[in-house]
Amino acid sequence: MIEGVLEVSRREVHEVMVQRSSMVVLRLDDSREKLLSTIISSGHSRFPVIGENRDEVVGSLLAKDVLRALTDSPEDKLEIKPLLRPVTLIPETKRLDALLDEFLRGRNHLAVVVDEYGGTAGLLTIEDVLEQIVGEIGDEHDPEQAPELVRQDDGSFLVSAKMRIEDFDEEIGSELDTGEFDTVGGLVIHRLGRLPRRGDSVEAGGWRFEVVSADRRRVKRLRVSRT
Repeated sequence: MIEGVLEVSRREVHEVMVQRSSMVVLRLDDSREKLLSTIISSGHSRFPVIGENRDEVVGSLLAKDVLRALTDSPEDKLEIKPLLRPVTLIPETKRLDALLDEFLRGRNHLAVVVDEYGGTAGLLTIEDVLEQIVGEIGDEHDPEQAPELVRQDDGSFLVSAKMRIEDFDEEIGSELDTGEFDTVGGLVIHRLGRLPRRGDSVEAGGWRFEVVSADRRRVKRLRVSRT
């Protein structure tokens, strides 16, 4: 744990943040059903709320506030503006120890990371920072320091969700359509329209991407095979 504390004092938020493409967000104009579906399927307790796009973060919401309002409101569409809490905006270069101190002193435990142009780069929660101190619980599909891409005996590949699509294409000769995402994990999230769970799969560019390792906030590793 001491090593983890020292590591937090050296690292910056961009090194451990949940990337923009992996963020689970709520929208101001989401329907009652959409709000409930996103909250339940993600399992998160805090959410950034956006307007027209992910660069327009208007506040944050606690799942318990939304669920309470959904229960009390007889209307089909829930107005979530009154439930919004202020959102903390931080630069990519902020140190984790400074952010942890800010989290502990305040009541808002979610921060949105902005890049040098003012756009949304990602997010961090207090749990993400504490994980750097106490360590992450792994599983048999998520070995430490695993290579980004490993060829299996059956011809499939085990691929890190953080692997850049251009690197993936170069390694196996594919030509994936990147769209708004940069990583293999971002592609899967985009196709599913939600944060993936273990066992979820999508198809793209003649390849099947199956999630073999994921936690409540991010997809970690995928098995990729020909369709």
